[in-house]
Amino acid sequence: MKTALSIAGSDSCGGAGIQADIKTMTANGVYAMSVITAMTAQNTTGVRGIQETEPEFLKQQIDAVFEDIFPHAVKIGMVPSTESIRIIADRLRHYHAENVAADPVMVSTSGVVLMKADAIHRYTDELLPVVTVVTPNIPEAQVLSGITIHGREDMVTAAKKIGDTWGCAVLLKGGHSIEDADDLLYEKGEYRWFAGKRIPGAGAHGTGCTLSSAIAANLAKGFTLAQSVRRAKEYISGALASALNLGEGAGLLDHTFDLSSRFMEEKFFI
Repeated sequence: MKTALSIAGSDSCGGAGIQADIKTMTANGVYAMSVITAMTAQNTTGVRGIQETEPEFLKQQIDAVFEDIFPHAVKIGMVPSTESIRIIADRLRHYHAENVAADPVMVSTSGVVLMKADAIHRYTDELLPVVTVVTPNIPEAQVLSGITIHGREDMVTAAKKIGDTWGCAVLLKGGHSIEDADDLLYEKGEYRWFAGKRIPGAGAHGTGCTLSSAIAANLAKGFTLAQSVRRAKEYISGALASALNLGEGAGLLDHTFDLSSRFMEEKFFI
């Protein structure tokens, strides 16, 4: 069985972070493992507190996974400090990790800053050079590229700058644009657009985590990056269309919308 590792923060309400990653990877047919970079006290209305994992323990978690069950792919989510970024980059290089998808979680859906300012520079200089693909939304791409994005032409310019500067592929997500939620993949000098459609009333909590985890899961199974992006977008569209009406804030994705087994038959009736 193929395996995938999520290196990310914990979301106590289960809609984003490690919890969303594990559900997504499971739903996409791989064995999911986790390394927790931080604990958050949050729900659908916002983040109340963040407790960063002690650096040495972060390293121990990564080593424990790689030394026993080597992951076929890695997803990186919330990394709140320069030291955590340094450790993650160092261990990924040490183990020659492949198929690394990084979701640069800088700000939560509710607007809480999740990455310290000094960490952004280390993120670009140390972590991006070891990843396969980075998946910024438009605000994050503006930070990474230094380019203000108003439309598709700016998305192309920003993706090229990020990819050429740090030598990784870039999936620039268009969900924050005023147009349809089309995503742009820049890989090895080539561009490819993936059409997206906004789903009225769909949940937004954890969509970035879910997309990057689905990409990692499909890379682990041997699909190309373009194929992995297409399959991930199909999966997240289904999860959004089946969004759960739970909580008082941002809606939650139904990560298990397409699981079929006798153990899932009554999931909506219990």
